[in-house]
Amino acid sequence: MRIYNLSGRACLGTDSGALDIEIASNRAFSSDVQSLYSRWDEFTHWASGFEGTPDVKIDNSALGSPVPLPPQIFAIGLNYRDHAVESGLEIPEIPVVFGKFPASVTGPRGKILLPEGAVDFETELVAVIGRRAENVSAADAWGHVAGLTVGQDLSERHTQWRGTAPQQFGLAKSFPGFSPMGPVLVSPDEFENPDDLELGCSINGTLMQKSRTSDMIFTIPEVIEYLSRIVPLLPGDAIFTGTPAGVGFSRNPKVLLGAGDTLTTYVEGIGEMRHTFDLRVV
Repeated sequence: MRIYNLSGRACLGTDSGALDIEIASNRAFSSDVQSLYSRWDEFTHWASGFEGTPDVKIDNSALGSPVPLPPQIFAIGLNYRDHAVESGLEIPEIPVVFGKFPASVTGPRGKILLPEGAVDFETELVAVIGRRAENVSAADAWGHVAGLTVGQDLSERHTQWRGTAPQQFGLAKSFPGFSPMGPVLVSPDEFENPDDLELGCSINGTLMQKSRTSDMIFTIPEVIEYLSRIVPLLPGDAIFTGTPAGVGFSRNPKVLLGAGDTLTTYVEGIGEMRHTFDLRVV
């Protein structure tokens, strides 16, 4: 199953287009895509038995985030060994967790304004919660996932490392537009193996990151188990699951995002995001 946010309306993907969910369900479900997650079991039951003719064209310019206002955003740091090594940090023994703020969410296309400083890119697979998860075991964790989407954990490194520990990870990664997600939410059953997907990004056509999610230190089920033992995971929550090696700030010389750059981010089986950048005028 594929869920789109097209022109602000929840749509169900088909082989030849998409269906407007509010219209197709005779208003049983809202046009607000975020509201679907709070009724995920009801919605998936309806969607699995519905047959209809696509009535919406999938227009890339109309795509918004399939998770436009998550109640909580969790992010996992240093979840690929090669990224921990390039960062000069120890391999973590437990998941390294920080938060991002929902106001930073944007869609998979468009322009993002750069603050002063050093803005870096971090390709990530994002898991979205469909069923409340509390004290969930790793063995049962996939049953609480609505789907997967593509994400970028954009980071302003000067803010991130300012001050003494703990540094400002959440703020540095929550400027407007710093949590793009999309182009679509894909349910786990659509993948041959949702724990092994290629992901990467390029800047102006030059490949910067390329890896596989099977290289994660902590898998998505393990992350859900760890988080849900501490805090309930709510329907519609987004989990940024970590970035592989190749980030710009660890390179010599550094590669940072600048005005006029085009950042293309992809995950196998989901699709790609494309963003351009300009300077923010304060």
